[in-house]
Amino acid sequence: MMKYIFSVLIALLSWPVVAQQSQAKTVLDKAAEAFRKAGGIQAEFSVKYYNNGQFAGTSSGVIRLKGERFQLQTPEAATWFDGKTQWSYLENSEEVNITTPTQEELQSINPYTLLYMYQKGFSYKLGSVKSFGGKSITEVILTATSKKQDWESITLYVTPDTYQPVFIMLQQRGVKNRSEITITGYKTGLNYPDTEFVFDRKQYPNVEIIDLR
Repeated sequence: MMKYIFSVLIALLSWPVVAQQSQAKTVLDKAAEAFRKAGGIQAEFSVKYYNNGQFAGTSSGVIRLKGERFQLQTPEAATWFDGKTQWSYLENSEEVNITTPTQEELQSINPYTLLYMYQKGFSYKLGSVKSFGGKSITEVILTATSKKQDWESITLYVTPDTYQPVFIMLQQRGVKNRSEITITGYKTGLNYPDTEFVFDRKQYPNVEIIDLR
């Protein structure tokens, strides 16, 4: 009898967690599907950085996306990725590095890869935050299930109607370093040629090309 009572108690206590996981997965699935169907995307963003819990600076930029391809522009650098090859330009060094990035490396550059990361290596639940910047949002908190994952946790805010990401917080494993990304502008349905995601040497005639592949 006691064994039966404990089994019932465990089931009752774990049900809200299971329900939360199911609801959170529904939100994440819909956000990933909305991204997949959006076609060409342009997102303007701002980032706040914190090192050891202390504010360490800000940055901003624009990212253009088409499926796995992306082009990232910030005041300090530019990155192009055509689905296989990546070109990284640093303005202060006048160099372009060519690489074949790993999935982990792409995650550190393109925040939209996070919309698919939940499918492997993370548990998730709904958070309690209901509004952000005057907008109604749904909060989803992802927690890494593997210590090999660079990010210990990811907090994602999405709009409940379009499932558009409006805020992403990345907490690095083992240290009090985090990045807070706010999406300040968002356009979908844009028609980008594939050349948009390939480095154009003609626009940077004086840079040094370093092939690291």
